[in-house]
Amino acid sequence: MATYCIGDIHGEYEKYLDMLDIIDFSDEDTLFVIGDVIDRGHGGISILKDMMMRPNVIPIIGNHEYMAVSCLKFLLEEVTDEGIDRLATEIHAGLLEWINVGGMPTMQAFRDLPADERLDIIDYLEEFELFAEVSCGGNDYVLVHAGISNFDPSYDMDEYDISELIFESPDYDEVYFPDKYLVTGHLPTFAVGGDEYNGKIYRMNNHIAIDCGCSIGGRLGAICLDSGEEFYVE
Repeated sequence: MATYCIGDIHGEYEKYLDMLDIIDFSDEDTLFVIGDVIDRGHGGISILKDMMMRPNVIPIIGNHEYMAVSCLKFLLEEVTDEGIDRLATEIHAGLLEWINVGGMPTMQAFRDLPADERLDIIDYLEEFELFAEVSCGGNDYVLVHAGISNFDPSYDMDEYDISELIFESPDYDEVYFPDKYLVTGHLPTFAVGGDEYNGKIYRMNNHIAIDCGCSIGGRLGAICLDSGEEFYVE
């Protein structure tokens, strides 16, 4: 019975399955997925469908899921004058932004789903948590996708809104929680700690950064929160 954390899979379905095998993931374990399951790679929808079948997988929203939801919901709407007006304004801009950051493979896979499965995917994405606070192995963890913008040590986590948790990486030189570890993805670790951390989990100043650049030539990384053990898929 163990608790794991993984993030930024970005559509790499086979790497996701390999990681589940490597950690020997069972029904007694818990896996937190801290965002950016989809986009770039072609297996994002397949990963979501697998996660949906596992009640012990806890999804936390990333910026890619956030961008996808409104666009996918619009694609289900009837073409009306009102819908066209929306497409010409905010949806159009959001759709272009999503495509520019790698949303096309997800959109194509979503299009190929039966109608009922499309609705299931949207419902599931809308159930993603904003963050998680976990205690295990004698340590306390705060899990978010990107970081905590406008950080204030007097705030509880539920006082932050979604935009403050999914877009901006934290200051990795600053200790946010003296008595907790802040676990994040979003920014590949080579951009956090330099070439020394290329494809490797970064730990410093009570930060644990786990985006090891899976979709851009790096590795898929995971950490066991009980023991601190690291796991990688090439």
